[in-house]
Amino acid sequence: MPADPLHRGSLLQRLPLVTLYLTERCNSRCVTCDYWRHGRTDLSLAAATRLLPSLTRLQTQVALISGGEPLLNPDWAQIAQLLKDNGQKLWLLTSGLSLAKHARRATELFDAITVSLDGTNRATYAAIRGLDAFDKVCEGIEAAARAGVPPSLRVTLQRSNYRELPGFVDLARQTGARQISFLAVDVANPHAFGRTDDFAADVALRPEDLPIFEQLLGVLEQEYAEDFRSAYIAESPQKLRRILQYFAALHGQGAYPPVRCNAPEFSAVVGVKGQMQPCFFIPGPADAQLHGDVPGALNSTGMVALRASIRAGERAECATCVCSLWRDLDKIEGTLLPERLVGFGSEAV
Repeated sequence: MPADPLHRGSLLQRLPLVTLYLTERCNSRCVTCDYWRHGRTDLSLAAATRLLPSLTRLQTQVALISGGEPLLNPDWAQIAQLLKDNGQKLWLLTSGLSLAKHARRATELFDAITVSLDGTNRATYAAIRGLDAFDKVCEGIEAAARAGVPPSLRVTLQRSNYRELPGFVDLARQTGARQISFLAVDVANPHAFGRTDDFAADVALRPEDLPIFEQLLGVLEQEYAEDFRSAYIAESPQKLRRILQYFAALHGQGAYPPVRCNAPEFSAVVGVKGQMQPCFFIPGPADAQLHGDVPGALNSTGMVALRASIRAGERAECATCVCSLWRDLDKIEGTLLPERLVGFGSEAV
């Protein structure tokens, strides 16, 4: 029997992918994120349990576990087990700081793991993440790989690390990672990633960095061509050059790369306090509060109107988005884990 339609008019009948924040706390001190400054709240086991019937009703295939740092929630393993027993495949987004400690249990529970790693050495990592934890994160990646679930790596490119571009691919190989992907640091959205203060971090590439970055992209395309062909580097060369275009646009050197994204048409983000968002970057409306009823929040008057606004190209956040995703809604089954979902992720891990 075919699955129910994904949409009925403007209403979502199914939610193939849900992103679930387990905590607002974080054990990193990233310059681009404020979760570590202000986060206090964890998702409770009881609140997670209340979500399960709705996820079954919405035929949710994949739960993307994020935060904050999800492994800080003392009930993370129990929540993951609940979701797994409910039929969801599980994907963990993590900073990796606690992964070595929890590698065995994490690899038992999660079908996929993505570790955010923003330096190829201790100095760069500490400058971006605020901690001397590079070796510990690499240890966690290696431990998960040995346990049978090699993580993918996500690198947020910024002025402090872009010169290490080829070295990231080498590091991914050395640690046993399954794949590596790259994202531009988001500096255009002042409210993403727990930011509550005016965001003024000077982390984007400057005009004088752009020719150097372009040269490094050329090196990567030439010397790592097989890694592109095999999709070990998740993005195509053309998609990586969109990162260069993004940084150039920040300085008025051309337009932002065009964004094609329909993530809110098949996924949603559920926050620790029950608030629902259409994606990582756009806050949800006031009437999209769960109270245990995911379909009600998903199809609230405000959320339906917000999705329509996004579809119409009326949201300013979308024009400068660093993390867009498009999926054929008629062929979405089986395409939701990271090897099939290039480009979807979060700097918040």
